[in-house]
Amino acid sequence: METSDSIAFPPTWSPNMVANLVFITRGDEVLLIHKKTGLGAGKINGPGGKLEAGETALDAAIREVEEELHITARDLREMGELHFDFADGLKLYCTVFLGSEFEGTPTETREAKPEWFPIADLPFERMWPDDRYWLPRMLGGSRFRAWFRFDGETMLSREVVFL
Repeated sequence: METSDSIAFPPTWSPNMVANLVFITRGDEVLLIHKKTGLGAGKINGPGGKLEAGETALDAAIREVEEELHITARDLREMGELHFDFADGLKLYCTVFLGSEFEGTPTETREAKPEWFPIADLPFERMWPDDRYWLPRMLGGSRFRAWFRFDGETMLSREVVFL
């Protein structure tokens, strides 16, 4: 277990946005996107997005990867949960998926530009600050739950538990 600045959210915490993130690996590389629109525009992240009415997290993950990269993810498995509490009132719950099988060629879209990065050299300086605390171990196969407080793009506190 890794913790820092323990911030257990109150039992009444409830998200007002539910989303997903997807990480697809190929050998010692991971497919990330240069995000062009929405929350985190300008940053590098995994593809993903909000759930639509009636969708499961997995259904939404597959749909978002298809929309953002024009590929079909085939073997996604749930690896973790991210809880984000933003000073502006956004309370985001995000399911994280990992896979290595897909059909198609990652293609730039209006929302995202794909790029393969070495897992050993992730571009943390261009990513959300929380990623360095959970992403490397998740890519190595560790399941996790994490809680973060942010004010804009500044991380105020964190707690990450590896299962």
